[in-house]
Amino acid sequence: MATVAECSKELHVLAVDDSYVDRKLIERLLQISSCKVTAVESGKRALQYLGLDGEQSNVGFDALKVNLIITDYTMPGMTGYELLKKIKESSVFREVPVVIMSSEDVLPQIDSCLEEGAEEYIVKPVKLSDVKRLKDHIMRGEPQENGKSGLLKRKIIDDIQVPSVPLSFSSSVACDLESSQLPSSLSSPNCAFKRPKLL
Repeated sequence: MATVAECSKELHVLAVDDSYVDRKLIERLLQISSCKVTAVESGKRALQYLGLDGEQSNVGFDALKVNLIITDYTMPGMTGYELLKKIKESSVFREVPVVIMSSEDVLPQIDSCLEEGAEEYIVKPVKLSDVKRLKDHIMRGEPQENGKSGLLKRKIIDDIQVPSVPLSFSSSVACDLESSQLPSSLSSPNCAFKRPKLL
């Protein structure tokens, strides 16, 4: 069941995670960052909330003004990747940034999410600094181009020139890599993976 927590700012985040503990953690971090939070326990519930399941949504139009969707990758029934694809297929919500959270940092998985349009891939545990960075990014907004927010490259893994690193590696190894070996977007201290802007 969806729970909504309202705060002083207008930023509205839809958080999706099947783990009660993880869901409450991300909800709390978002509240600390002065966000309005709607938390649901599955991809199916997220689609129902957004009205993308083919049925009438049970919330008003104002509640559907979602600025950011943050979802776990591994969930029963519908994965975060499948939810991402559904959102990006929607004419209403495809411009809403979607962030994938996961305890796994497998590069093909990260690549698939970024290719499909994910704004960022964050390796759990999510930190307050992650949430604040995402909020600042959304609040700043992107330069408008042809009436739409600036588009970002969906391919990032091809740009990595680290042949000695296996396809699956721990976040500690990723963090230890010298910044000169990775694109600047991958050298953040919390090892979040994101799509760079188009030139």
